[in-house]
Amino acid sequence: MKKIRPCLWFDHNVSEAIDFYTSVFKNSKVLGTSYYPKDAPGFGGEILAVDLEIEDQQFMLLNGGPNFKFNESVSFFVEANTQDEIDYFWTNLTAEGGEESQCGWVKDKFGLSWQVCPAILPNLLQDSDTERAKRVMDAMMKMSKIILKDVEAAAKGD
Repeated sequence: MKKIRPCLWFDHNVSEAIDFYTSVFKNSKVLGTSYYPKDAPGFGGEILAVDLEIEDQQFMLLNGGPNFKFNESVSFFVEANTQDEIDYFWTNLTAEGGEESQCGWVKDKFGLSWQVCPAILPNLLQDSDTERAKRVMDAMMKMSKIILKDVEAAAKGD
């Protein structure tokens, strides 16, 4: 296990979350599972936590109950190399009740926020040519799902 990993609090639907994330991210696997004691009131024998690895990033998924919800203050950046990858993650992360947002952001059906962006975007936004970076930012700000060819066109000044 990695020394530091995000712990994601779910409302007693960790099994569903595992199925969802391992179907969306092909490079994922369960590393370990722990259970509430069988005599735990209301939770007996239910999954307590799961250690899950997605694309070499380890997460702990906690079956914590309805006390806390995800919000946009924490999101996960999904780097995509092609428009097909962007489309794949956008479609799958918003499936079954997820929500689209602006600038490559989506919420999945659990309310967890993701940024689905082309791998080249951070470099373009930090370009030493500030006019180029501004054109890319202006183009991105008009998008919901990031369209790679439009970002590249903005970088070229087209």
